[in-house]
Amino acid sequence: MPDNNLRTEEVNDLLHVLAKLDDEDVLFALLEDMCTIREIKDLSQRLAVAKLLRAKKSYAAIESLTGASATTIARVSKCLGYGTGGYAAALEVFDKEQKN
Repeated sequence: MPDNNLRTEEVNDLLHVLAKLDDEDVLFALLEDMCTIREIKDLSQRLAVAKLLRAKKSYAAIESLTGASATTIARVSKCLGYGTGGYAAALEVFDKEQKN
């Protein structure tokens, strides 16, 4: 269940906008405007880690391939196993694209 302190009206507005934008260039422009370069890289890295964890790569291999710390890899792994399903839904996007 989502943290009620985090799921505010402002967060819901952000989610609504992200769900409605379907142009990758527009989404990228929004990320560039809203986030620091480091934040965009961190989010991207976590998704890459999730993909590699699902592919059963070792922590050492993932660290080498992505530059992610063991702490970040462990956190993503924990979310994959016990999180709210966000990573699973994101990874499903890649699965559907591979089938087409």
